[in-house]
Amino acid sequence: MTGRLALQVVTAYAVCLSVCLVVSVKGDHCLLISEVNADNPKLDTTEFVELYHTGGQRASLDGYTLVFYNGNGNIAYKVLDLKGHTTDDRGFFLVGSVDMQPKPAIPLPPNTVQNGPDAIALYHTSATRYGEKMNATAVGLVDAIVYMTRRSGGAEVLAEILTPGEPAFVEDEGAHEGDESIERCLVSGENWGFQVALPSPGQRNRCTPSDSSAATTRISELKLGGGQVDGFVELSESQAAGPLVLLVLDGRTETISVSVDVSNSREGLLSITIDKNNMKGDESGAVALYSGKASDFPVGSPLSQTQPLDAFVYIGPGDQPSANLTETLIPGRQPYQLSARFGEGCLYLSRCGVASWTRDPGVFWEAPQTPGQPNQCPWPKICPHVTVVPGSTEVPPHLPPWARGDFLISELNADNPGSAEDGEFIELWHPSGRRISLLGVWLLLFSGHNSKPYREISLTGHFTTAQGYFLVGSDRLVPAPSVRLPPNTIQNGPDAVALYRSAFGPPSASQNGIPTQGLLDAVVYRLRGSDKDAQELSDALTPGQLPLLEDPEVQSGDEALSRCNGLLPADLSAFVVAPPTPLRENSCPRPPPPPEGVVISEVGGAHWTNHSQQSGFVELLGSPLTSLQGLVLTVFEEYRAGTTMALPLTGITDHNGFYLIGNITGADQVFPKGATIPANGAVVLCSDTVTVCRAGTTLTNSTLRDTLVFSDELRLLIKLSATRGQQVMPVLRSVEDGPVSLSRCSCCEARSPSSWISSSPTPRLTNICPSPAFSSDLNLCLAPLSGDWQEHPGNCSGLVQGHSEMDVAGYLEERCHCGISSLYLQVANFSCVAGWLRVLGNIQALSDHQRALILQTSLTQGDTCTDPTTDRRMSTESALGLQIGLVLGALLLLGLGAALFTYLYKKRRPLDYYSMELNEPEEGPSEL
Repeated sequence: MTGRLALQVVTAYAVCLSVCLVVSVKGDHCLLISEVNADNPKLDTTEFVELYHTGGQRASLDGYTLVFYNGNGNIAYKVLDLKGHTTDDRGFFLVGSVDMQPKPAIPLPPNTVQNGPDAIALYHTSATRYGEKMNATAVGLVDAIVYMTRRSGGAEVLAEILTPGEPAFVEDEGAHEGDESIERCLVSGENWGFQVALPSPGQRNRCTPSDSSAATTRISELKLGGGQVDGFVELSESQAAGPLVLLVLDGRTETISVSVDVSNSREGLLSITIDKNNMKGDESGAVALYSGKASDFPVGSPLSQTQPLDAFVYIGPGDQPSANLTETLIPGRQPYQLSARFGEGCLYLSRCGVASWTRDPGVFWEAPQTPGQPNQCPWPKICPHVTVVPGSTEVPPHLPPWARGDFLISELNADNPGSAEDGEFIELWHPSGRRISLLGVWLLLFSGHNSKPYREISLTGHFTTAQGYFLVGSDRLVPAPSVRLPPNTIQNGPDAVALYRSAFGPPSASQNGIPTQGLLDAVVYRLRGSDKDAQELSDALTPGQLPLLEDPEVQSGDEALSRCNGLLPADLSAFVVAPPTPLRENSCPRPPPPPEGVVISEVGGAHWTNHSQQSGFVELLGSPLTSLQGLVLTVFEEYRAGTTMALPLTGITDHNGFYLIGNITGADQVFPKGATIPANGAVVLCSDTVTVCRAGTTLTNSTLRDTLVFSDELRLLIKLSATRGQQVMPVLRSVEDGPVSLSRCSCCEARSPSSWISSSPTPRLTNICPSPAFSSDLNLCLAPLSGDWQEHPGNCSGLVQGHSEMDVAGYLEERCHCGISSLYLQVANFSCVAGWLRVLGNIQALSDHQRALILQTSLTQGDTCTDPTTDRRMSTESALGLQIGLVLGALLLLGLGAALFTYLYKKRRPLDYYSMELNEPEEGPSEL
């Protein structure tokens, strides 16, 4: 059947309903959150939460609880016990604003449902009580939605607890004019998702594909023929699509049986009738839409390697999928499985999944025929994958803060002994160590011969085990993999395995060459003598690293490449050859005991100054030529949970005992990409596993080989078993116009803050420390400085024997702000004279610059502590008492002076009391 077939705009079909079948998708029934409207224009008076029971009929809600969570604090702000309620006859149940229509079963005051970042969760359990102010939990969780109205974040913790592996949904307020809601729809296969749509409370969600996908020409509806009924294909076409050709391929011969030109003279729905013998409902085959003409794809020719615009692959009852058709037309997707129940009938299929991508049979459902009209998709009768068995309390612990990384390749077994090759596998692992969704994750297998993927596998719809493992492997492998491959599928090398996160179809479809966008992890491996054959793969996926060799001589039996030395993605040094352990913890060789006597010698912070030569680095010091295997360099940043770096050390110290780490010239080991030393935080030398060191929550004194804390954050100090006063902060004034580092100047007491000073960086050289060459005279007589001493005035013997150097150094640094520490007073003499502390001798400095700053501080006073002219430093309480006494004395003297003046004045000019009493007043003229 070749050439152009007559096309017509679909207006009607004569359908024999007794021949063609429409069968609803069946599955286990469940209650789910189907629609949420949390934000209305202006006043929030039509908010609602819609629940739906997939049975499509009245169902009791006894045992269910609806919980509303606030993303600020991750606690419940409203809890609704649904006991005594039922869904309506169609399976719907509404909770919403009191004034909304239709009337909700549970009315709420206006503005009750918060706008986000927040969450709504549905629980079912008889063992747990839920209440307001409780923390977010996954115990008894049935369904949940985490949402927000802006892309600034804030819902990460709720998403980790309630929808692990899936980010919070962002409600786009500009998606529709007026109000909009978040509706749940089936995306593809058994994969659910949310999208913004017009509100439809108490009604079936519309679930129409996005506008961007509607503008693409694609297959909209299919009828697989049978008996006397022809098949047909309906296309949703865009006028700007260009010349198109529709092909029907035979699933047995993998050749073209129908080639039809498609006219694109107008937009709309176009139908093409296919002879019943070429597209049956009980045989395997494929339908594909290409750019081009029918003459480019003649009937009888083999499958073209050109990428189609859209494709649908189906397999008959009992048939095996054609690897060639599947991998070429729908890479990473599963073909549609036909059932024997159709017999000689035909089957209607409609595009109902809201996935924006093409070439995915999972978006087609069995639905009524709607020629020339929008597809009428039934509500799916399956439950979301996030559903947990009601009442289950087997919930993994909360995702630890340090494990917010993405999926990693944990183990690879590409070559088995013998010729069967039926034990091959790829094991993935999520650092959380818990059950996580693989939504949007793709696994690509690359050939080293052409640097192209020979297999693309979509992992959407799958979940890891409760321990975070996921297995792809041969169908005869034990334990059984979640994604089964034919034996001898994974090539032996030189090849590569790469893991991607891509929400819009196969990574290779949107990127030219070897895809790198969305890359999560990769392993490039080889056979003996074939490392150069994989150079292109290495340059793109694991740059600067040699491919791994799965050496069969290491193990007596089978062997695998196992991740044992770190959790950095695309880091081939993390893998070793070890016995295979699918779905179990890797069997890593026991590491050698960590070396003793290695300490942190110098640390430079990348942002401590604005100097062009300021860089982040860590210098370690130990015995010459000491292996550092078993040590992990860990970096913390204040006010950030977990670590920012956990780097397993792999080299040996040089002939002088130095080992340099950082992104600087001459480093023995570089920081991971994007990592450095923060402005405030801590550097820790850890001797446990990378996982424990990265977590930072179970570090012990035996685990902490050395620490340098340069932060005042209390939580960080407690985590590292430090207290306030044990941190060392870089002092910029200690160095004149240059970069600054923290340098160890007292060897070799580990975890001692008094061993550190601020100086100029000297990586791989002797540290710059206070020197007698820059010393100044010191002669001080000081009153008690410590609280203990103040309780026993006049007795400083305890202070002289203990912390006098630290106290005096602190007193001087308060005046100088130039980096003075107890190390500067090593040659000073301390004595107790008449209850006063006498400091006599020299104070050292790093340079003339620092010496000048120290000299600006008063360092010399009276000859003896008993000299009345000595400038003694009084305690704060004594100084305050003296000030008060002076003020009171002045006021008293002023009062006495005023009284004396008054007395003398009156005595000098006495009043004439007698004349006032005896003299008569003068008479007026009337009395004369």
